[in-house]
Amino acid sequence: MPGPLSPLIRAVTYTRWVHLLMGAIVPLACAMVHPGLHDPSPADWALIAVLPLPLAAAVALAPSVRRAEGLQARLMLFPGPHARTGGAEDPGVSAVPSATWSDRVRTGVWLVLRLEAGLAMALVTGQLMALSLSLAGAAAGDPGPAGPLLRPSGTGWRYALLTPVPVLVLVAVAAGAGALMARAARRLLGPSVRERLAASEERTEQLLERNRIARELHDSIGHALTLAVVQAGAARAAADPEFTDRALETVEETGRAALEDLERVLLLLREGPRPTSSRPALVEAHRLLDSARSSGAQVDAEVTGPLERVPGPVSREGYRMLQEGLTNVLRHAGPVPIRVRIAVQEARLRLEVRNPLAAAASANGTESGSGLCGIRERATLLGGEARAGRQGDQWLLRVDLPLR
Repeated sequence: MPGPLSPLIRAVTYTRWVHLLMGAIVPLACAMVHPGLHDPSPADWALIAVLPLPLAAAVALAPSVRRAEGLQARLMLFPGPHARTGGAEDPGVSAVPSATWSDRVRTGVWLVLRLEAGLAMALVTGQLMALSLSLAGAAAGDPGPAGPLLRPSGTGWRYALLTPVPVLVLVAVAAGAGALMARAARRLLGPSVRERLAASEERTEQLLERNRIARELHDSIGHALTLAVVQAGAARAAADPEFTDRALETVEETGRAALEDLERVLLLLREGPRPTSSRPALVEAHRLLDSARSSGAQVDAEVTGPLERVPGPVSREGYRMLQEGLTNVLRHAGPVPIRVRIAVQEARLRLEVRNPLAAAASANGTESGSGLCGIRERATLLGGEARAGRQGDQWLLRVDLPLR
């Protein structure tokens, strides 16, 4: 729990102090030219504080200045691994070039604040350090010929007890001023509205990408495991070596395809987005139909219209929806007769997967399952719709997707 002396052991206190003192470099450099630093009067100090302001306003017009100031503020004003506080806080400071006049104005205000606060901190640091040295000299019997505004009135060992007081006061002032500068940095160098919108869009894209990866894994791996379970059960029930060989061959092919899909997803997670053309599309629907047939299901498939003319995103998502529909039938109803219809019309794509309701009765609870929810989410994102449920003595999954 932080105590009154915690600023003394926090490295960020001293990095903020240095950051403040760096702001005094430009005013003091200007003062060396005019009016000079030899015994300046209060009016001279006022002039020193004003002289660099036009320069700061001109420098703030350069877009890269905002990035440089943001990076410096992140490094020196906010706790990080150097802070010894057990964790790093989010600085909330942007590190990109100025993109608008609002960014330039805020950068200019920040530079002026840095110069003025830095000059004030340099003066306070000089006076308090000089006072500490003067107290040490008074304790030794000679306070020195010159010193700070506040000087000891005499000499004696008792002044040794007061020597660390100005240093502690200086650390406290530096800690407070540094905390205020950190708050000002968040306000003046924080992300603009445009940057916050861009960051929000990026987070949304990441969430959508994660959801898509989860759906792909569910569809691909779930389909492979369902076929493997159905094939194994059918082979054991048939007790036919020839059928068992075919079943094992199908399990091998399906498992290999699932491993390829898994490797693509892992590659995406490791290296970033992969080309969407590597994902299967509806023109490869025969693979799904053949896999379902090899599991013992009687698949009646009808394809009308040119599948190759279906737009890429619709075709790829349609493939996954068909895969999930067939997987649901095999998982919940087993190798039953399945009727598949794929129709490419002028402006829409329609997918239908139908199977007998008597065998699918155990699938009634899947109407709100993750598989059908994923199909509905895919359809909604593409501007279409998906419905699943009883229709007479059949269980029907119907998906309608716009082609434009």
